[in-house]
Amino acid sequence: MRFSNQNRNKYIEELSSENFDVLIIGGGITGAGIAFDAALRGMKVGLVEMQDFAAGTSSRSTKLIHGGLRYLKQFEMGLVAEVGKEREIVYKNGPHVTTPQWMLLPIYKDTEYGLYSTSIGLKIYDYLARVKMNERRKMLSRQECLEKSPHLRRQGLLGGGYYVEYRTDDARLTIEVLKAAHSNGAILLNYMKVESFQYNGSGKINGATVMDQLTGKTYFISSKMVVNATGPWVDIICERDGSSKEKNLQLTKGAHLVFDQSVFPLEQAVYFDTPDGRMVFAIPREGKTYVGTTDTFYNENPISPMVTREDRGYLLKYINYMFPNLMLTDKNIESSWAGVRPLLLEEGKEPSEISRRDEIWESHTGLITIAGGKLTGYRKMAEMVVDLISQRLKHRTFKPCETAKTPISGGDVGEASQFQAFVSRKSLEGVKVGLSMDEAKELASTYGSNVTNLFQYIEDNKGKNASLPDILRAKLQYALDHEMIVTPLDFFNRRTGFLYFNLSLVEKYQTGVIQYMADYFQWNEDRMHRYTEELNLAIKNAQVTIQNQLSQLDKKEEIN
Repeated sequence: MRFSNQNRNKYIEELSSENFDVLIIGGGITGAGIAFDAALRGMKVGLVEMQDFAAGTSSRSTKLIHGGLRYLKQFEMGLVAEVGKEREIVYKNGPHVTTPQWMLLPIYKDTEYGLYSTSIGLKIYDYLARVKMNERRKMLSRQECLEKSPHLRRQGLLGGGYYVEYRTDDARLTIEVLKAAHSNGAILLNYMKVESFQYNGSGKINGATVMDQLTGKTYFISSKMVVNATGPWVDIICERDGSSKEKNLQLTKGAHLVFDQSVFPLEQAVYFDTPDGRMVFAIPREGKTYVGTTDTFYNENPISPMVTREDRGYLLKYINYMFPNLMLTDKNIESSWAGVRPLLLEEGKEPSEISRRDEIWESHTGLITIAGGKLTGYRKMAEMVVDLISQRLKHRTFKPCETAKTPISGGDVGEASQFQAFVSRKSLEGVKVGLSMDEAKELASTYGSNVTNLFQYIEDNKGKNASLPDILRAKLQYALDHEMIVTPLDFFNRRTGFLYFNLSLVEKYQTGVIQYMADYFQWNEDRMHRYTEELNLAIKNAQVTIQNQLSQLDKKEEIN
């Protein structure tokens, strides 16, 4: 079956009639990785997610596959080596969602590390992380730094380090891994919430009752093993299992601001440490510049973290510290987002000091929980979890882990180093269906080996439905047929990123997209209205809330 919510009833029937080897709770990158690994090994895999796939932490990160440079500062050499290796694997298996990004690390007289110590540190990092020869660090002079980023603070600038991070679209990485799991037989369903667990006579977990968030109906899913991979909701699931005291999370929040390049012209990505020890990245993307992140304790509902006035003030303070001639204010912010990190509780530590390590544990009922970790290490975390499941399912023999050498969906492009050659070849096919070269390249770069489907949609539907441009309609049709979207917000946020990086497009075409989806799913007026309101609220949370708060502040100043 196509990976489409048009087949939702069939997926529900399979989930409720099959006896799975493993049921995974959570459709973020961790759950997606576990599903892919387990399916490749020959297990019967089910996965449920209470929201859209990647709707939590996995669509709200800084969108970088980090190489572990921060761990070098903490002298965690083994971790640097492991993260560097994993980063290369993620890139190799999905170059369409992972892009090498040269990062400038400016060095100032008043910073903790000077030019020499930074050079030595980056050289050690290159060695431990096995960085490819053409991506190894370079040291830049003061003038070279300013040539790459003219708006940098000049006072006290000595020079800089130049090294490679990997930029990603975190939500698209997640959906491509899920699509790969689906292709290998996993049954995956979003908007399906776990309500309770069932146990056998020995007190071991053997399934879960779930509620379809779209209809309110409940179903039982039978499974030999159950994995809790719910990120910020790990503690809640453990409480339902009666195992909440074994480990606990500490949630922290990271906020990001987006500016148009007209007010924040940045061609070179920049990384710098703030005086209070936090990491901040300024990264160009699709005509915008985004900056993040903050790092603060968070004790509210993780389902909809907001960018507060304090978050904006903090980031603006250090943006203007590092890029003083830009003089950016609240009014220059185009959109924003915040995400919640599920870290393992370490008493007495500040948010930036808490380890990003992952940990796996089993409850007395047999529930396996995975918590902590980073986006970069998702594949290795999945491997460890599935290794454990294999040990517990002693009555069967499964294949060894194959994810290190298996492309994710869209990644069948040959060698990752030849990805640009692949894009060039596919772009010529796009031109033949009427696209410009730039349009064809954008599609090929985003969808990888799946781009042929989008070219076919464009050719088949040219001139139809004039309310939507050909490319936007092709992306929407592909998301409907192959990427399990349910709502317009799923499409505009987690399948395209338009909510953060092209809000004007969302506002211009939201009516056309909603109508197109209504025709596809045969929505009634009530459902159309509900999803329209949901999208409008998301737009406000990203942009209009900022203007409303500014207006309220202006009114208070007038009164005073």
